[in-house]
Amino acid sequence: MRFDEFDLHDQILDAIGYMSYEKASPIQEMVIPIILDDKDLLACAQTGTGKTAAFALPILDKIAADNNHDLSTLIIVPTRELAIQINQQIQGFSYFLNVNSVAVYGGREGSDWEQESRALTSGTNIIVATPGKLISHLNLGYVKFDKVKYVILDEADRMLDIGFHDDILRILSYVPEKRQTLMFSATMPKKIRELASKILNEPVEISTEISKPAEGVLQAAYLVYNEQKIALIDSLISGKTDYDSILVFSSTKKNVFEIARALRKHGNTVKGISSDLEQKEREEVLMDFKAKRTRILVATDVLSRGIDIKDINLIINYDVPSSAEDYVHRVGRTARADKTGVAISLVNEKDMGKFHRIEQLIEREIIKLPLPEGLSEGPAWKAKSGGGGRRDGKRPFYGKKRSQQPRQNNRPQNKPSAS
Repeated sequence: MRFDEFDLHDQILDAIGYMSYEKASPIQEMVIPIILDDKDLLACAQTGTGKTAAFALPILDKIAADNNHDLSTLIIVPTRELAIQINQQIQGFSYFLNVNSVAVYGGREGSDWEQESRALTSGTNIIVATPGKLISHLNLGYVKFDKVKYVILDEADRMLDIGFHDDILRILSYVPEKRQTLMFSATMPKKIRELASKILNEPVEISTEISKPAEGVLQAAYLVYNEQKIALIDSLISGKTDYDSILVFSSTKKNVFEIARALRKHGNTVKGISSDLEQKEREEVLMDFKAKRTRILVATDVLSRGIDIKDINLIINYDVPSSAEDYVHRVGRTARADKTGVAISLVNEKDMGKFHRIEQLIEREIIKLPLPEGLSEGPAWKAKSGGGGRRDGKRPFYGKKRSQQPRQNNRPQNKPSAS
């Protein structure tokens, strides 16, 4: 279905035309008519399916029809990266409209607080906010949500995982009960349905494929010991010019910059990003990665739901995520918008049980590839026990084969350990 078939405002169609949007994705085709029909919505869709446009385009159409500068729309998201991303997309979609939006999130300077305060009190149409920062403004008493007509909760499951349940209910207590509420989630656990029953009014429920990586993602895994991981990554990407945008996921902030340093020693352009960086630094790191001045970005799971960077062609899971759903979000950073990509997971002996649960969730067995020549054998696959050992029962050996380097170098030095 083409976007011009939705009867959207002409200036919205002009904007998305300039952005090369032509055909609606399945989630957009299902969701846009429901929102235009003023119904509440509970939507389950995996990451990378076009959810932002699915709710932003019909909401902008409504705001354009109202033709005023009231604060009418509140979008609540779990992370600052997602707030920035959604706000940027809204600004693109509304380029030819007399509509404005502002992102409200933590980790900013004092001058940014003043800018947010003005936006919340003086005629900004759309606020995209993280719960904690928004409550900080609400606590001071000057924020008025009495004219809010549309509330969107994006990545609702992630917000509940982080612990924002009570914050969400508190924020909504400031919003008129008569409103249109849209709730988007990548998964649909019991706690999401419980929240939906509290805040939605006779919602329409829709669901696309739940918690499955896109068909365009080539998934594979290597069974490795921790000490082999850096050497394996180097072997996979050395000389591979097609891999010019690589995202490496670590499960802990602690390891992000250790991994980045280790990969940098192999001659790669690498940067790490985590919540330990100041917001300005994080934005600069992301900008360099988007512009492909940085080939490899090492990040935590916060980034798995918080960025929309085109043409990431290789995802490497340095650690297997604790949550099977987080694997889907990590992998969803590649093969976006019908493109293709590769996702490689490095599975040590302790992570095999977690990786098996991922395979159960996505209902497919992920191929385990043999390690490249030059690396010794990794642990054996023991999914049910979650453990692993050498297939021959001998003590594991790390690094290059003995025939290729002196004995004292068998164990690579200063390699970050997985957690």
